[in-house]
Amino acid sequence: MNPKLSRQRGAVAIMVAVSMFVLLAVVGLCVDAGLAYLVKARLNAAVDSAALAGARAVTNGNNQTEQIASARAAAADFFAANIPNNYLLSSPRITSTSVTFNGGQATIDVVAEAPMPVSIMQIMNFTTLTPVAAAQTIRNDLDMALVIDTSGSLLQSGATVRTSAKSFLNKFNITQDRVALIHFASGAETDVTINPTTRGFNRTTMTSKINSYVFTGGTASVEGMWNARDQLNQVPLASRSTTRVIVFFSDGAPTAFGSYMSFTNSNDCKDVLGRDIAGTLDSLDATFGLSKMDDSDNVIIKESCRIYRNSTYTARRLPDWYNAHNDARTPNDTSKREFPIVGSWPRTVTADIGSGAGSRNDMYRRNIERASRNLAEAIASSARDQGIVVFTLGLGAALKTRGDYDSDTGEMILKCMANTADAPQRCQTPNQPVGMYCYAATDNDLTPCFSRLASAILRITK
Repeated sequence: MNPKLSRQRGAVAIMVAVSMFVLLAVVGLCVDAGLAYLVKARLNAAVDSAALAGARAVTNGNNQTEQIASARAAAADFFAANIPNNYLLSSPRITSTSVTFNGGQATIDVVAEAPMPVSIMQIMNFTTLTPVAAAQTIRNDLDMALVIDTSGSLLQSGATVRTSAKSFLNKFNITQDRVALIHFASGAETDVTINPTTRGFNRTTMTSKINSYVFTGGTASVEGMWNARDQLNQVPLASRSTTRVIVFFSDGAPTAFGSYMSFTNSNDCKDVLGRDIAGTLDSLDATFGLSKMDDSDNVIIKESCRIYRNSTYTARRLPDWYNAHNDARTPNDTSKREFPIVGSWPRTVTADIGSGAGSRNDMYRRNIERASRNLAEAIASSARDQGIVVFTLGLGAALKTRGDYDSDTGEMILKCMANTADAPQRCQTPNQPVGMYCYAATDNDLTPCFSRLASAILRITK
């Protein structure tokens, strides 16, 4: 045999062997890397869901130790639910879940891996591939005012309202979130004030306050909204959270608002120091009394403060501006004219109260009803101008009923207050935060509605 030909054949054999090895390596790389890519994609989704779950669960617990444990447990559960063990022969596992608190911010970092055996690549002395994934979720701080309607129309639903409100509060972090609790009916009371400098809120005290709610009186929505905005603004600018929220619950349209009144007898409605007394006017109050503005019950301040008494109107007129929170010594202070009462937008309100028994169901009720609605929407708009997101929740069929003097329903007003996309066009404000409205048709829908709002709020804190 020709030695030269023999050498050529040997060289070809070596080249074929090398080529086969390279080809197998390439095939192995394609097959094993392809499987690793699929595992990596599933692993990424699993750690993402784990980090989000941890951010939601970090609100559970009475202290940071409990909150960290809750976040880690939720992260592990969601990780396992999104990538099962032995997925494409891999062994996925979380290698670390860290929770860091910084001021009002909680950062959840999840790192995971999924070691998997290789097949053809073993010829290249590889035994495993280990896809790795990491995800981080930051839950930002929150300042929130929760406003609960305790008017008499909710008497039969009182137990459900209490349960739903307490369940809602359980969704938030008692060491990181700031929360104020307010309830209103004929007037409004701030049950628990917001912490202006420190973080956290006292859920135990709030639960006790909610358990003691008595459902009676009118619907002074404006007083609830004013107190909510005021509470959030009690926090100094430098300490305010990145997310500021008002959650407002009611079962009807506004019917009342607070005011200092000008009476025919100048000695009427004065306190012991001779200062004017502010109270709540209600379009549905047959006695047309001036109720306590800082008390939710429908309690008349005193007999001389009845707007309509002994067949005579004792108050001269409605004030031009909302003055309920002015200084009692200067109720008509021009520097505090933020919200007009008398005007033509969005509903026409005149200063007239009435001149006799025949007109009281017209002038008085019409102007008080319209002013109550205007003011509730105006204060909500002012809050949104300050970057506060308004969430509203309504209960019951009465919200679908139109007013006695206007075509708007209570539901439309709640949508206007939240600036929802389906609110009446007249009140939609594109340059303000868009909130959310949830309608609970029956008591059974109330807790799910509160949960929807809580989920929406938690989403915007991330």
